[in-house]
Amino acid sequence: MNRQELALFLRSRRERITPAEVGLPAGARRRTPGLRREEVSRLAFISIEYYTRLEQARAPHPSPEVLAGLARALRLSDAERDHLHHLAGRPPAPPVGPPREVRQSILDLIERLPQAAAHVTSASYEVIAWNDLAAALMEDFSALPRRDRNLVRLAFLGPRPDGRVLYGVSDVEGFASSSARRLRATAARYPDDPEVTALVRDLLAGSRRFRELWESHDVDDERTLIKTFQHPLVGPVTVNCDVLDIADRDQRLVIHTAVPGSPSAEALRLLSVLGTQRMEVGAAER
Repeated sequence: MNRQELALFLRSRRERITPAEVGLPAGARRRTPGLRREEVSRLAFISIEYYTRLEQARAPHPSPEVLAGLARALRLSDAERDHLHHLAGRPPAPPVGPPREVRQSILDLIERLPQAAAHVTSASYEVIAWNDLAAALMEDFSALPRRDRNLVRLAFLGPRPDGRVLYGVSDVEGFASSSARRLRATAARYPDDPEVTALVRDLLAGSRRFRELWESHDVDDERTLIKTFQHPLVGPVTVNCDVLDIADRDQRLVIHTAVPGSPSAEALRLLSVLGTQRMEVGAAER
C-alpha cells in the first residue's frame, strides 16, 4: 500500500468535483475547492475519521467495499478506479462475467449514425446497446427481457414468432459457427459467471448443431462482411457488416450500412422513418 500516493490521489480527485455534480448545494461559505472531506465520507458510506486518516496517509488497508464506495463517491473512471486499487495494495479483480456497461462515448457514437443500424454486444452475445435503426431493422430490444436479447440463443434455440430465424439474415449458419467458437473462448475467460454457464448449458441441451460445434473445440472467429436481412415490411436489406472490438470492455460494436443509392439504402431510410412502433402496428394488422 502506497499511503502517501493514495492520500494525494484521493485529495486531487476530491478537489476536482463540484457539489452540483453529486447533487449537493454549493453553499455560500465554501472555502475548499471541490467537495469537503465529510461530504466524500458520507457519499462513500464511511466515517469522516477514517477518510481523514486516508488523506493524511495514516489509515490501514481499505477494504474492497471502502474502495468501491470511494470510487463511486469520487466519480472515478475505470482507469482511475484501477489506479485506486493498486495504490491501496488491492489490485482490482477481473470481472466475474462479461462487462455489460457501455461507455458513454460509444452510446453517443451509435446515436450519431442515423443511416447505420448499430448495436453493441457483450462477450456472451447479449445486445446491450443499440440505436433506433438497429431496433427497426432487427427488433425493439427495449421491449425484451435480457434473456431474449442474446443473439446466439436466438440463432440456435428457435425462430421468432413470425418464423424468421435471427431476423432472417442470410448468414445464419456462418453466424452460428462463429458465435459458438467465440462463446467457447468467452466461457474460458469467465469460468465463474453463472449466466455464461447457464447459456452454454441451455445451448448444449437444446441444439444438436451447437453441440457439434462445441465439441470441435474451435475458437477461431470467422466474420461475414456482407449479409442480407429479410425484413417483414421492407423486404430484403443487404448491408455491409463491420465489427469493431471494444477491447477494454470485451465488447463489440456492430455497424450495418447499405451501399449509398442502393435499394437497401432506401429500405434503411424507410425503416428510420417507420421505426419500431409502425412495425408493431403492421404485424398486428396481418
